[in-house]
Amino acid sequence: MKNIQSKSLSVEEAQGIATEALLQLSRDPEQIGRFLAFSGIGPEMIREAAGEPGFLAGVLEFYMMDEALLLAFCENAGIRPTMMAAARYAIAGEDEDHA
Repeated sequence: MKNIQSKSLSVEEAQGIATEALLQLSRDPEQIGRFLAFSGIGPEMIREAAGEPGFLAGVLEFYMMDEALLLAFCENAGIRPTMMAAARYAIAGEDEDHA
């Protein structure tokens, strides 16, 4: 993931961060299991759910609930941890009931 330095993220940049975060989760069986339990979907539904409004925001929220997971992702992706919240806002805006 490129190092994004702009003050506000475009929806496309935010979706890129969330997609990369989902890919990282998918590489860790324990974390993807936790995410699926958090989201209430089964593994067979993840591809379909990824197209739903709010799904990528939910991925970012999952990371923001676990500081160690958040920091590990941000280090690997070369982004600041605050970018996760900015990405979530870019995707979902003020809508808190999106998931």
